[in-house]
Amino acid sequence: MTTDKVIELRGVQQRFHARGTPDGYLTAVADASFRLDAHPPQVVSLVGQSGSGKSTIARNILGLQRPTDGTITYGGKDIFKLSRSEYDDYRRNVQPVFQDPYSIFNPFYRVDRVLWKAVKKFSLATTREAGLALIEESLRAVSLDPDRVLGRYPHQLSGGQRQRIMLARIHMLRPAFVIADEPVSMLDAQIRKMFLDILLDFQRAHGMTTLFITHDLSTVYYLGGQVMVINKGEIVERGPVTEVMHTPTHPYTRLLLDSIPQPDPDARWTTRITVDESTATPPTDTATEATPII
Repeated sequence: MTTDKVIELRGVQQRFHARGTPDGYLTAVADASFRLDAHPPQVVSLVGQSGSGKSTIARNILGLQRPTDGTITYGGKDIFKLSRSEYDDYRRNVQPVFQDPYSIFNPFYRVDRVLWKAVKKFSLATTREAGLALIEESLRAVSLDPDRVLGRYPHQLSGGQRQRIMLARIHMLRPAFVIADEPVSMLDAQIRKMFLDILLDFQRAHGMTTLFITHDLSTVYYLGGQVMVINKGEIVERGPVTEVMHTPTHPYTRLLLDSIPQPDPDARWTTRITVDESTATPPTDTATEATPII
């Protein structure tokens, strides 16, 4: 099987030195092994509670954090050993969308800057007119009016508009993979649905594979595709979304499903949800100072 445009994680672990812990370190990712294929394009969701290691895995894949152990390969090559040209190709084909739609922008620059930097960095247009036409086309593709967003500063736009500008950037680059880390958690319901529909359109129309990281099972169900459930840094269950959510096999998956409130405001839980210490992530409200172990 070809390894072209395939991201594969094998036995990835991430530990951090942490004062105040019994062993002197904190394990964020205990064992993560999976692959993302560009062909056929797919949506794969990684779901788990806060502190389960989801965002750490995203940082590992994006090359922002070297794992303590294990390997992450792209096209069969370790992403931390790629040549300059290979890494540039990786950066273009693996694009992120982060949780906070404000912090990703420099407040001193207009939002146009993130789009023009992509045009220049990856040589998407040979003239300024062609670049502007490309930017406007991509903004319209994510339901944004160029006249209403170009020339604005980040604080002049809503969170949904800022997130869709990052989707417009992805539309311009047409990467093979989108790594979306909790991208809708700060958006209201209407914009959240629009955002998810755009990701699905990217999959169908432009052949992009998305790793969608979230704690919200309702968005996972809406997106469909495949799902992986992570607990204490270890993937404990995986499979088609409908199968995992309708017939879960792991106690932690059942706990997540039991924790979803009913949409009826008059409905009340009739039983108490208890946490099994052997399957659930312990609370992390004790402050620790952590540094990565390389």
